[in-house]
Amino acid sequence: MRYGFWTPVFGGWLRNVLDEGMAATWDYTRRLCQRAEQIGYDLTLVAELNLNDIKGVDQPALDAWSTAAALAAVTQRLELMVAVRPNFHHPALLAKQAANIDQISGGRLALNVVSSWWAQEAHSYGLGFDEHDDRYARTREWLEVVDGLWREPTFSYAGQRYQLEDAICEPKPVRKPVVYAGGESEAAKAMIARQCDAYVMHGDDVDVIAVKIADMRARREALGKPPMAFGMAAYAIVRDTQAAARAEVARITTLDPAAPGFANFDQWVAGTQLERELKLQEYSVSNRGLRPGLIGAPGQVRERIAAYEAAGVDLLLLQMSPQYEEMERFAEQVIN
Repeated sequence: MRYGFWTPVFGGWLRNVLDEGMAATWDYTRRLCQRAEQIGYDLTLVAELNLNDIKGVDQPALDAWSTAAALAAVTQRLELMVAVRPNFHHPALLAKQAANIDQISGGRLALNVVSSWWAQEAHSYGLGFDEHDDRYARTREWLEVVDGLWREPTFSYAGQRYQLEDAICEPKPVRKPVVYAGGESEAAKAMIARQCDAYVMHGDDVDVIAVKIADMRARREALGKPPMAFGMAAYAIVRDTQAAARAEVARITTLDPAAPGFANFDQWVAGTQLERELKLQEYSVSNRGLRPGLIGAPGQVRERIAAYEAAGVDLLLLQMSPQYEEMERFAEQVIN
């Protein structure tokens, strides 16, 4: 298993805890990532949103690509998986920018291609927003342009959305960056199976994840393409006892009336008490992070991870809070 973590570009991951002790600053990000590669983490995912959807849209959110360039210069081993939204970046310019960051890092850059989901953000910045299947049609062309520029001395392209004539990208990446992507629609899975190297998933139960992996493996085999890697998001809580871990779950899922979005929560939830509890967990921690159940004493968490590894997961994309301290605990008690 490879262990990755989300760079806390939003100042934390919890909607019910206003101050998690991990400010959205370059200083915190640098210290965290430098320490992470010393204690056994393999990768960091740098998310890309210009509006902060965790702590409130008016709160700080670090820019993904300038942060990645800076991290490339001050880390030695971490793979830098940087999120990119095709409707926010012209592919020819992003290919050049990414190639340069890959050179700075010595070949450690990877892309996490996100086919956009937040219409409000696009409209706030004056950008177009594609409807669902159109997003993946755009991403298909976008990836063709980026791949062509990284591969060919000169590259021309005549697509519906992008047109290039004898474009050049030099220097090229040290190696072709791995392209990660996620999505659960048919349009998303078809595009990812054909054009990407790795499939990343929101957190879920082992049996659900196993079915998703089997489906994507079959799609790749049918296309005659090499096997993919598989990553999953998860929120981890490691404590000396299961009871202590559950107490932490209760703390982070206790609704805070002062938290952004609280006013909409009761309108969002409905149904039975169980349904309300599950939806509360989804609201409290992003990316379905509590579903995998990486919660408990170290041995329990290791057993749970082993089950995901047996199902085909190669990479865990972890969130924790406060991140620096909890990543130290997780590395000491689970990784090492």
